[in-house]
Amino acid sequence: MFASPNSTKKRLPPTHVTRIAMIAALYATLTLVALLFLGGLAWGPIQFRISEAVCVLALLTADAVPGLALGCVIANVANIALSGAGMLGMLDVVFGSLATLVGVSITYHLRRRPHLALLGPVLSNALIVPAYLPLILRGLGFYAIPFTTIALDGSYPLMYLFGLVTTGLGEAVVLYVLGLPLYHALADSPLAKALEEDDLAAPDPEGA
Repeated sequence: MFASPNSTKKRLPPTHVTRIAMIAALYATLTLVALLFLGGLAWGPIQFRISEAVCVLALLTADAVPGLALGCVIANVANIALSGAGMLGMLDVVFGSLATLVGVSITYHLRRRPHLALLGPVLSNALIVPAYLPLILRGLGFYAIPFTTIALDGSYPLMYLFGLVTTGLGEAVVLYVLGLPLYHALADSPLAKALEEDDLAAPDPEGA
């Protein structure tokens, strides 16, 4: 049913919409820079997508959950043009963005325990991304997983397990080596308190 104009349901304040857009732009920009300069190391099964470091923003504000997911959608759509993946690239748009959404949602809900919370994106990316990435690589004309001799026309379970380990490790390195120090720097700043106060005054963008 359509909501009544007089509905008492809270709307997301403009400041939060702006913050979501800024976080999306930050993630998308960093991802595209990584794709341009790191190539396969930013999106392949052995990947170090430096933009994942800003997933720590989900430790500070609920706005980071939709912001990071939207940024991932934007970056993955742009990567279709950069990589020439065509319609196969939509797998990354849908499932890669889903992995980000699930991961940062976990991070936000476990934000009182930062070291544990950062496992959210590590596990979601490790479990989801390797399930579809071999299909994209084959569509791009690869005969083996980049940087390895594992044939893409070989055992799917082997490719998945390889991707699970390497994607998870790459994500963990970025989040704990780059992201965690970033979080501690932000957590000690006035910004963190301001974000927490704003979150308490606004509806959760994930929905009730």
